[in-house]
Amino acid sequence: MTQGDVIQSGMTQSGINRLPPLSLYIHTPWCVRKCPYCDFNSHESGRRELPESAYLQALLKDLDHDLTLADGRPLTSIFIGGGTPSLLSPGFYQSLLTEIHKRLAFAPDIEITLEANPGTTEQDRFSGYRDAGINRLSLGIQSFQADQLEALGRIHSGDEATLAVTQARAAGFDNYNIDLMHGLPGQTPALALDDIERALALSPRHISWYQLTLEPNTAFHTHPPALPEEEALWDIQDLGHARLQQAGFSRYEISAYARQGYPSRHNLNYWQFGDYLGIGAGAHGKVSRIDERGQWAIERRWKTRQPEAYLQRLQDMRGFIAGKREVTAAELPLEFCMNALRLTEGVDATLWPAHTGQAHDVLQKQLQSAVNKGLLQETPERLQPTPQGLLFLNELLADISNT
Repeated sequence: MTQGDVIQSGMTQSGINRLPPLSLYIHTPWCVRKCPYCDFNSHESGRRELPESAYLQALLKDLDHDLTLADGRPLTSIFIGGGTPSLLSPGFYQSLLTEIHKRLAFAPDIEITLEANPGTTEQDRFSGYRDAGINRLSLGIQSFQADQLEALGRIHSGDEATLAVTQARAAGFDNYNIDLMHGLPGQTPALALDDIERALALSPRHISWYQLTLEPNTAFHTHPPALPEEEALWDIQDLGHARLQQAGFSRYEISAYARQGYPSRHNLNYWQFGDYLGIGAGAHGKVSRIDERGQWAIERRWKTRQPEAYLQRLQDMRGFIAGKREVTAAELPLEFCMNALRLTEGVDATLWPAHTGQAHDVLQKQLQSAVNKGLLQETPERLQPTPQGLLFLNELLADISNT
């Protein structure tokens, strides 16, 4: 790869000399049981004790290797995902967040999210997470129906899901997301709407409502379950969307609904093509830099996936990186649009030069075909899919990549 292939217009071409906002993603690779639909980097631990001390040391050493990439920027958000992060103790997160704060500045209104699964928490644990500095939860409920939960391989019941939310609220959490899936084996529109009603009764600020897909390298892909017919899937989508909007939730991303003022700031940073460090087994990061000559480059890097191999890197001077690459100029329009065009209102057009270092007309040439096909709004101030473009996002992105 030559230097000319790398994004490097920076200040010289666009006048931009400021890097995008910076977030931190922390991956926890363990779960009690691997769900048959899950393609994330998660590894079954059962109920055995996890190596908290060693993993804490590894995460901090991993972060130390990446600190120069932060370039003095404060963290605007932290997201702790998995796996099942709520398998680790509040004391683990107290120590981890304290040490991270010693290394990096936190924005005054930083959002710190922890993914938690019902069946792995209790009220004292939620209180401990709150005391550690976590101020947002994402609760992996998926469904409240016994048959659907069994089909999905979940370890909790609908009543345990309700109890987990009640306990989180009692511990002081008022900002929490409920994860729900639809298009599940044996699910009817009525059952899907019942899941939404039960979620709404728990007063979340945010609901992630997404369709089950059969991803490669999962048990469901190898042995596909019987899913609802396409007509039923459309009915579920239309009815659920209407009910969530009626309840005061705005759809701001393809599968994300929030009350006013409560979108996920961490995910918004992804979708607006902000930067993020990634630490932990299998974590990914994306970081921009501008050198002293004003040249801009964007790098993606990823860490060792297997938990045991990741922990062994504690003794390895090479660090935890499994691979890295710089994003080329030819790749950038698609990379940017894969994120930005998931947002129903798109993004301000100025985010393109501000978060890539490239002039605005570079992207406009790539998008003109999609505008001509009615997949993209013809609005100079915003990059926004049409309702048709949002519905057929893959077609829209394919059009951009083939331009």
